[in-house]
Amino acid sequence: MKFTSQQYVRWDDLDAMGHVNHAKYLTYAQEARFAMLGVFNMVVARAEADYKAPIAEGNIYIDVSTWVESIGNSSFILIYELSNNATLCSRIKTVQVCVSQDTKSSRPLSDLQREELSKYLETQS
Repeated sequence: MKFTSQQYVRWDDLDAMGHVNHAKYLTYAQEARFAMLGVFNMVVARAEADYKAPIAEGNIYIDVSTWVESIGNSSFILIYELSNNATLCSRIKTVQVCVSQDTKSSRPLSDLQREELSKYLETQS
C-alpha cells in the first residue's frame, strides 16, 4: 500500500530560474513523511533525489506517493514520488534511523513501529 498526500507549492518555492528550487523537493518529502508517520523519533541519515521534470508554478498542490522499501533493525527506507498533473517530477529515497530521546543514539524499531511501517511495505523500487 502506498500513502498518498498532497503538498502545497508556495509561489516563493520558485527560484530565479522560474521553477521549484531543488531543496524544496526534500521539504515536500519531509511533509509527506510526517503526514504518513507523525512523530516517529527518527533522523534522516541519507537522502537521494532524482529530478525528472520541473515544477514551474506556485499556488498549486502536487501529489506525493510514499511507501516503505525496506525495514531494518533500527532503520527503514522510504521512497517518494512527487507528481504534478500525473507527470513524475521527482523520485526521492530517504534512510531513517530511529533514535532514543534519552541517549540520542540509534535504537531498535518497536513492534508498533514495525507494524505501522509494514502496512506500506512495497516490493517495487
